[in-house]
Amino acid sequence: MKNEKTPPVELSARTKEFALRMIRLYCSLPKNTQAQVLGKQALRSGTSVGANFREAKRSRSKAEFISIIGVCIKELDETAYWLELLVESDIVSSRKLKDLYHECDQLIAILTTISKKTKASALHTS
Repeated sequence: MKNEKTPPVELSARTKEFALRMIRLYCSLPKNTQAQVLGKQALRSGTSVGANFREAKRSRSKAEFISIIGVCIKELDETAYWLELLVESDIVSSRKLKDLYHECDQLIAILTTISKKTKASALHTS
């Protein structure tokens, strides 16, 4: 029987690929101060998702798992904010960030669903 709190392995790879895409984005940004400051913020929040997700998979309880997944969602939401600023400040075209922003939204939706299902499961087993 599969452990209820352990998400699919594919999500580990997906969050890591998201981090790699954020690294590539940062490396492609102009070297001016505005781009580097916004880019570094996006880089930090975007790469932390995979690390936190790994930590969540090794949580000791459902409560800890839910908490760390919540951190992943917060980091993704923050990443979306920095991506929006990069576009709205005309540093990067919306076309260039469209797929990355879409992936960010999808990861938020997936992790939110995982969190809700885990919370519901925890309530039923308490």
